[in-house]
Amino acid sequence: MRIIAGKYRSRLLKSLKGDALRPTSDRLRETLFNILGGDVAGSRFLDIFAGTGAIGIEALSRGAAEAIFVEKHAAAAKLIRRNLDSLGITSGATIIQADALFALQKLAAPSSRSKPPINLVFVDPPYAAHDAYSSVLKFLGSDEATFLATDAFIIFEHHHKFALPENAGQLIQTRLLKQGDAALSFYRPADS
Repeated sequence: MRIIAGKYRSRLLKSLKGDALRPTSDRLRETLFNILGGDVAGSRFLDIFAGTGAIGIEALSRGAAEAIFVEKHAAAAKLIRRNLDSLGITSGATIIQADALFALQKLAAPSSRSKPPINLVFVDPPYAAHDAYSSVLKFLGSDEATFLATDAFIIFEHHHKFALPENAGQLIQTRLLKQGDAALSFYRPADS
């Protein structure tokens, strides 16, 4: 697995052995970042169910000001730290080792409200974890997601046969892209 573009272009990332993780393919990652384009530079990027950290690290490589990695599994959180260390990334990266909903509540806590809003969110639960999709989408579409920028982009990776709702609270699906077995659903706040 390689970084596709930017400061760390062509640098290799490590993964866990076995089937513990399903990293986003290089091709789908490239498609995602081609769509996001200039929105990445200077952004605060939230990578939920971060796995290897490849998506958030790609964002940092392309000029994101900060990447926040949410990963509850200890081995994967350590892997993200190793990948960041191997690239010499010592600032602008935060790893939250916690369940996705707990991490979102932590980001929404009053003590976090002084930080700049999060512009881009990438969510990639295990494809079979339908409850995780619905609970995270519900939270991000609610008034509780106070950390989101008013024009935030929220992207869910999912199996192409699993349809996410077109509306979720204050979020509206603006695009659906299918590539192989994977799909990307793009959401924006309704009033953006």
